[in-house]
Amino acid sequence: MGKRPPGLAVLAPPRDLRASRVAADGDEYLLLSYPLPDWDLPAILSLAEKDVARALLAGAAQSQIARVRGTSSRTVANQIASVFRKLRVTSRMELAARYSGGESGLRARGD
Repeated sequence: MGKRPPGLAVLAPPRDLRASRVAADGDEYLLLSYPLPDWDLPAILSLAEKDVARALLAGAAQSQIARVRGTSSRTVANQIASVFRKLRVTSRMELAARYSGGESGLRARGD
């Protein structure tokens, strides 16, 4: 490997990173996977809000969350608004930043 350009960060791989080879239609692919952290969500959230918050942190769309939970998209929208209000965030990006360790506050369990 050659030299790294200046200012390029080197990130550690996620814990428990797994690599698998997958063949499909004559092509070979490299599949990378790792488990999502067990988020230590605050007790102020209801069980439903915790489920929705976990789904948001996993990158799920509102419609996907509704489908998986067997509820309406409007119900999920209300739960998302409640999660944001209780955690004092205004966006999915801000929620993710809190849990990634980008700012003080909530952390993934074990961090």
